[in-house]
Amino acid sequence: MKNLFKFITWPTIAGLLAAVIILDRLILPQGGLPGGEATATSTYAPAVRIASPSVVNIYTAKLVTANYNPLLNDRMIRSFPPAKKQNQRVERSLGSGVIMSENGYVLTNNHLIADADAIQVLLQDGRSSRAAVIGSDTATDLAVLKIQLDDLHPMTPGNPNAARVGDIVLAIGNPLGFGHTVTQGIISALGRYGLQSNTYENYIQTDATIHQGNSGGALIDTQGRLLGINTLTFTPGTTATNAPSASGISLAVPMDIALFVMQDLIDYGEVIRGWLGVRVKPVRKSATDNYQDQALLVDLITPGSPAQKAGIEVGDIITHINDEEVRDGRLTMHQIALLRPGDSIGVTVLRNQQSINLHAVVGTQAQSRVD
Repeated sequence: MKNLFKFITWPTIAGLLAAVIILDRLILPQGGLPGGEATATSTYAPAVRIASPSVVNIYTAKLVTANYNPLLNDRMIRSFPPAKKQNQRVERSLGSGVIMSENGYVLTNNHLIADADAIQVLLQDGRSSRAAVIGSDTATDLAVLKIQLDDLHPMTPGNPNAARVGDIVLAIGNPLGFGHTVTQGIISALGRYGLQSNTYENYIQTDATIHQGNSGGALIDTQGRLLGINTLTFTPGTTATNAPSASGISLAVPMDIALFVMQDLIDYGEVIRGWLGVRVKPVRKSATDNYQDQALLVDLITPGSPAQKAGIEVGDIITHINDEEVRDGRLTMHQIALLRPGDSIGVTVLRNQQSINLHAVVGTQAQSRVD
């Protein structure tokens, strides 16, 4: 009987252990029980700790003089003694920025600092500094500030081109003047455009909550790397705006575009974009449902432009740039904008059912300004 008990018990125990192992792999999070590796993904505190010292609060002030009142020409009103002082008030605004270098360059939004008479930057550690505007770019709504402080912590840029829809992201900023605040969401879409009149739209869309005051702040990945500069929220039935919204649609300028703009503003005081001098509209190459199966129909050419000098004509269909097939017309024009004046590019056009290879020398179109 004793031997029979042993014979039955050991297979039963072995079966139970096997079941526990299977359940552990199928049901429990990767890493097993609490206290294992699973806890590393249950918090984003390390990413926030890395990135937060690089995010700053920005406060601006602008002196506004009241418009002239035509009623002052009234004879009855003129009989009263004139006012001793003009009717002036100070408009204040707040937002966020990101420290990008140890020598004090800060990225933020242009709409936040435009026409400001005074700009104050407050760091997470409590220090503050007056800021000077190095330059701004209305086409991307970005601006570069300079502060004079030591021991700054620039943020590490991430790679927005490797980002995927569904990736977790965190937004850090100064919403409604509350100070450093972190919200969490996912990347909802990439390459959003057509939301403003800006030519160079290529937004990262996220559902991370972004309130007024988050403008200019950081959109980071779970490693604390900077993916984009938070810029807009979008309210259904209206245009894009930096006003608060409950729609869950927030937009950020990708880091590769922001770095390009920042470096040009630092080096040249303006953004120098490649320019062909053509106005194009996307057309389908075939009757497919793939919106990226596009070419570019030329419907306007600027006189004396690089396109005209290269022999491009109205009605041409641009099919290739530098032997690379045009698949998304908007992205192709972005790529041309990132070229430098003087760069030579090959342009293949379809004209009267004939493919023609042309060469153009990229020109300049500056749309930035220095304050």
